[in-house]
Amino acid sequence: MQEFTTGTLRKPYSKLFGAFFSGLLASAAGVYLGQYLPKALTMPLWIAELILIFAMMFVRKHQSIGYLMMYAFMFISGLTLYSVLSIYTGMLGTTVVFQAFAVTTVAFGGIAVYTMVSKRDFSFLGGFLFLGLIALVIIPIVGIFVPFSSTTMMIYSGMGILIFIGYTLFDFSRLTVHGFTDQDIPMIVVSIYLDFINLFLYILQFIGIGSKN
Repeated sequence: MQEFTTGTLRKPYSKLFGAFFSGLLASAAGVYLGQYLPKALTMPLWIAELILIFAMMFVRKHQSIGYLMMYAFMFISGLTLYSVLSIYTGMLGTTVVFQAFAVTTVAFGGIAVYTMVSKRDFSFLGGFLFLGLIALVIIPIVGIFVPFSSTTMMIYSGMGILIFIGYTLFDFSRLTVHGFTDQDIPMIVVSIYLDFINLFLYILQFIGIGSKN
C-alpha cells in the first residue's frame, strides 16, 4: 500500500521473503506476550503502530533503521492483535480461528503466486482500493451513531475481504512488474503484512457475524 523506489529495478525476493517470515516470527512473539499486556496500553500501542508506519516512509533510505522499525512494528502489532484474537477465540472457538487463519494463508499465498507468475499489472486498482479503504474507516464511525443490522455488517466484512484481496494483488503486482530495491524491503514487508492481517481479521469478522445469525 506504499510507493516503492523505482530507480534501480531489482527483485531480491529471497531477502524480501526472508524478512517477511522473520517479521512474522516477531509478530507471533508479540501475540504470545500480548496475554500479559495491560489493557491500558492497547490504545497507546495502536498509536505507536501508526507513528512507526509514517516514520518508515521518511527513513526508507536508511536500511538498518528501516529494519529496526519494521520488526518493532510487527512485534507491537502482535501485542495488540492478541486482544482481538482472544475475543474471536472466545466467540468462535480455537479451531475456527485456526481454520480462518489457514484459509487466509492459502488465499494470500495463492494470490501472491498467481500475481508473480502471471506478471499481470494490477496497479489500475489503486484508486478504487484507496476509496474502499476510506469507506472501511468511515462506516464503523457512522455505526457508532447509527447501529447497523447484522446483514449490513456481513456486507461490510465481505467488502473488507475483497478490498484486501485487491490490495494483495496490487502490492505483489507492483513488486513483479516494477521491481524493488533492498532499501524498499522493510516498507514492503509491513505493507504485505497489513494485507495479510487485515484479510485474516475481516474473514474472522465475517465468520463471527455469520455465527450470530
